Amino acid sequence: MRNPPGEINELALVDTIKAASGHRSMGRVQVGIGDDCAVIRPPAGHEIVVTTDFCLEGRHFRRDWHTPESAGHRCLARGLSDLAAMGAKPVAAFLSLALPRGTDRSWVDGFFRGLRALADAVDVPLAGGDTAASPGEHILADIVLVGSVPAGKALLRSTATAGDLIYVTGHLGGSAADLKELANAPGEIRKSGEHPQLFPAPRLAVGQALLRRKLATSCIDVSDGLSSDLKHLCDASHLSAELMLTALPIHPLASGSLDLALNGGEDYELLFSAKPTTRIPASIGGVRITRIGTFTARKPRAAITTIDESGKRRKLAVGGWEHRFG
Repeated sequence: MRNPPGEINELALVDTIKAASGHRSMGRVQVGIGDDCAVIRPPAGHEIVVTTDFCLEGRHFRRDWHTPESAGHRCLARGLSDLAAMGAKPVAAFLSLALPRGTDRSWVDGFFRGLRALADAVDVPLAGGDTAASPGEHILADIVLVGSVPAGKALLRSTATAGDLIYVTGHLGGSAADLKELANAPGEIRKSGEHPQLFPAPRLAVGQALLRRKLATSCIDVSDGLSSDLKHLCDASHLSAELMLTALPIHPLASGSLDLALNGGEDYELLFSAKPTTRIPASIGGVRITRIGTFTARKPRAAITTIDESGKRRKLAVGGWEHRFG
């Protein structure tokens, strides 16, 4: 049966994916798209790190809010941000994509334009994946990122100690503020300026610098929200934390909203700790670095205390994104 005009079939989809891979099969990726498996060669003295992220229509993007280029960019950026938090260099990407019947080819082409533009910018080849028909009406994408770090040197969540200072890159709350505007006027927002919700910038160079210069004692990316991800660091390192509210670098789009800065999510900045004796620069690679707090001893369980402009202390109720099932 012939596909309706504009609809993409499986062979055409595979051709589109091959084009998006850039046909790069030298160096790190020895064998890429076209065989049963990819063959990857990590650099000598390095370990492989792997992360995987779903990118689901209706949950992580909406076709009426996000352009296809934005959806493709965001799909890859989610995995790249995880690599950044480990201080890793990207080696290869793998994409599994399930499309509902009737998906327009122009949308798929735009999705891969957005994905490839970011892949080219950070020099990571698309080395494989899978395609399938979606069981429902939504697009389902799963991105797998493979990276490399010097053996035994990966940045972890579990290695902070009491007294370490807490830092964050860039700004907070901008992506959540953007999302609110998209809900109100998606067409207008998509036409204007740079927006962290549509095209987030994973902090790969910063993460690699933190590892290479031995600056960080722990690290995580801010994907669920500052409050949630700081709690993850506290839990992993068995610590509590004090957070200075007046120090938070709130994105201009968030209009000074503490709630968006603390709980908004999808900022894809890096939250990390460092020894008090370590000199942390004000910026790395043009990305602002801000000290926002201190890790303290756990008493008796991990907790986050906020300190406001008057010095008043309050226990922080953790917000941000939480995956729910059922």
